[in-house]
Amino acid sequence: MRIESSVISLSWIPSEAVRGATRVAFDAGFTHYDEPPPDVIEDLEALRAADRFRFANLLSAWMEVDPDGTVTGHGYSGGGLMGSTTAKVARFSREFEAVALPDIRATVEVGPGWARFVQTAGGRTGLPAPRRVRRRPFIQWQAPLVWSTLSLTLHADRAPEFEVLGASRFPRHWIYDGEGRLAAKSGLADFRDWYRKSFGKYTPWGDQDSPALITEVETALERMLSVHMMDKGNKPRFKTLKAGDVLVTEGEAGTDVFLILDGVVRVEKGGERLAEFGPGAVLGERAGIESGTRNSTLVAVTGCRVAVVSHEVMDKEQLRELARGHGSTDA
Repeated sequence: MRIESSVISLSWIPSEAVRGATRVAFDAGFTHYDEPPPDVIEDLEALRAADRFRFANLLSAWMEVDPDGTVTGHGYSGGGLMGSTTAKVARFSREFEAVALPDIRATVEVGPGWARFVQTAGGRTGLPAPRRVRRRPFIQWQAPLVWSTLSLTLHADRAPEFEVLGASRFPRHWIYDGEGRLAAKSGLADFRDWYRKSFGKYTPWGDQDSPALITEVETALERMLSVHMMDKGNKPRFKTLKAGDVLVTEGEAGTDVFLILDGVVRVEKGGERLAEFGPGAVLGERAGIESGTRNSTLVAVTGCRVAVVSHEVMDKEQLRELARGHGSTDA
């Protein structure tokens, strides 16, 4: 019996992921942010041709299994796909091709009825950028590296399993399962850390990876609500939190609704940790449709950026549906 599957990480730059002086180049149109990738990947090459991602890591694998569960063969396919960066000045534009580094594939681990594959893919981003170094010439015009490290375990008796073992701190990484459906997201895109450190030995090609902070995918309702919340007519406000900062406290008055743009937020109730939510999650809806008092405490697990809107501009029935989905894990 032959078993095949895949997992894909697709990496892109959302507008909220770039901060500080670097935003000037993006906001002026010299380079660009990316539209969110689709919820389902139907044609990865078509997305690359349309400049819809910065790079992708496609880990495809197969194994042959005898009736008694013995793995008799296995192999990798797929690999890294690098995108490009288009820079514009006035009426002129130039496309900078990204440079792929060799894929790193671990020796396949094999057990009774299963095989595990691990692949790192990525490379140097397309647009050169100045970077300070401690030796001459003290400034290097060299783009940092981007990557992701994925694992895929094939089983003879159950569905495949995937993990994100590591990833560059930037850009945003979305993870797709063997059916091409969006299944997970990286919770934090740290441009500053990536820009300063993702060179040489601080990459998988230098034998050092960065652990990936992965969160669940938001619901279709949350995606619809997030578009409404970010509408300029609703006058969203923005908060930046450091790790450990409290967004709202259980028992306090408040009815604002929150959209996590970047980072991870933990929900606590009575001192108990209930859940963690990442980019795209909408929180805080319960207080506005019930007592006006916060039901839980929301704490930043990492540095976060959050959009804030009044519950008055939200559809109350949609908020009730969201609250039912959250159960007790909401404020």
